[in-house]
Amino acid sequence: MTDCLFCKIVSGDVPATIVHETARTVAFRDVNPQAPTHVLVIPKGHYENAAALAAADDGLADEVLTAAHAIAVQEGVAEDGYRFVFNTGPAAGQTVFHVHGHVLGGRTMHWPPG
Repeated sequence: MTDCLFCKIVSGDVPATIVHETARTVAFRDVNPQAPTHVLVIPKGHYENAAALAAADDGLADEVLTAAHAIAVQEGVAEDGYRFVFNTGPAAGQTVFHVHGHVLGGRTMHWPPG
């Protein structure tokens, strides 16, 4: 999609601090971090939200999850714990409509997340 911010990051047209990349995923630091570790994990292909990614049933959702855990290990938050969050739809707080999971860690998380 030509007007999608995350597609532009994938193509290199918009800079980002890339921390992990595979053939079908890329992960980069959030520009407005909500925790000491806040990394976004996205598929390189455009899927509007987590529901669309799940419906694709092409194994990519597994790759996104695997990448998230690799990032947690790389960032040193896997042992103490981390949160992996998908916001799906405007009511859930999704503002960029390219599926992305937030890897959050490095501080105590609270429940409910609000």
